[in-house]
Amino acid sequence: MSIPFRESNPVPIGAAGLAVIGLVLVLAFNIQSIPFIGGGQQYSAAFSEAGGLLKGDDVRIAGVKVGKVRGVDLAGDHVVVDFVVTEKAAFGRQTGASVRMKTLLGQKYLALEPGGSGRLVEGSQIPVERTVSSYDIVNAFTDLATTSEQIDTDQLAKSLTTLATEFRDSPADVRAALEGLGRLSRTIASRDDELRRLLASANRVSGTVAERNKAVESIIKDADLLMAELDARREAIHTLFTNTSAMAEQITGLVRDNRAQLKPALDQLTKVLAVLQQHEKDLNDTIAAMAPFTQLFSNVLGNGRWFDTYIENLTTPVELGGK
Repeated sequence: MSIPFRESNPVPIGAAGLAVIGLVLVLAFNIQSIPFIGGGQQYSAAFSEAGGLLKGDDVRIAGVKVGKVRGVDLAGDHVVVDFVVTEKAAFGRQTGASVRMKTLLGQKYLALEPGGSGRLVEGSQIPVERTVSSYDIVNAFTDLATTSEQIDTDQLAKSLTTLATEFRDSPADVRAALEGLGRLSRTIASRDDELRRLLASANRVSGTVAERNKAVESIIKDADLLMAELDARREAIHTLFTNTSAMAEQITGLVRDNRAQLKPALDQLTKVLAVLQQHEKDLNDTIAAMAPFTQLFSNVLGNGRWFDTYIENLTTPVELGGK
C-alpha cells in the first residue's frame, strides 16, 4: 500500500530536490564542456608570444565570433592557445591564426584566417609558422611625444593606413577608431611645418622660463616669508580688525546719539569757514605786516623771559681818579 505524498517524510524529498538543483546548476555553468550537448571542436595554435590573450576571449573568423579560447599555456619557448569552435565554419588545412585587438583598452581575440583546401582536422595544432603574435598599439604610441620632431609624418600616415587595413576584420568600433587615427595622421602630416614651428616656440618658452627660474624661486621664497609673517601676526591682525570694527560702531553710535547737537555746531563751523574764505586776502596782508614786529619782538625776548632794553643818557658819567 502506497503512502500519500502529503504524509511522506519531507527531509529525503528536500535533500533530493536540492541535489537535483545543484546538478542542474553545475551542468549550466559547464555546458560547453559536455561533449554530447555541443562542446564544439577542439583545436590549438602555437604562438611565439600571445601577450594579452586570455582564457574566455573570443575566437573570430572575418570578424564573426565562432568560439572561445579555453586556455593559454607556456610550452617551452612558445605559447599554446587551446580554443574551441562552437559554430559551423569552414576553414582549410592551411588555416592560420593571429592575436588581434578587440578594443582600444587592450582586450584581444584570436582571429582564424582560413586557408587551403579541405577542413582542418579536429584536435590539430596550427604551427608557429602560420601564426602572428599580437601587435600592441599602446606600445607603438608610447614614445610619440619624445620623438615627435624625428617622425616622418608621411610614413606615419602610411603606417596608420596599413594598420587600419590590417584591422579590417575587427569590430566596427575598433575599425572606426583606427580609421579616425589614419585621418588624424594625414592631417598632422599636412600641418607638419606648423607643428615644427609650434614645438620650436614651445622650446624657446621653456628656455626662457628656465632662465627666469631663480627670479621665480626668489619670488616664491619672499611670498612664503610674507605668509609666514602674516601667520605669526595673525592674532594681532585679528585684534586690530576687531578693535577697528568696534571703534567704527562706537563712532557711529556717538554720531547717531549726538546728531541733534552736532548739526548746529557744524552749521556754525560752515559759516565761520565761509567768513574766513571771504577775508582770506585781508588775513594774508595782516600776517605779512606783522612779520617785522614779530622779528623785533623775538629779539627783545631772545635772552630769556624778560625784556632786554637800553636807555641812552639816563645817568651822568663819573670820572675816576678825582679829576
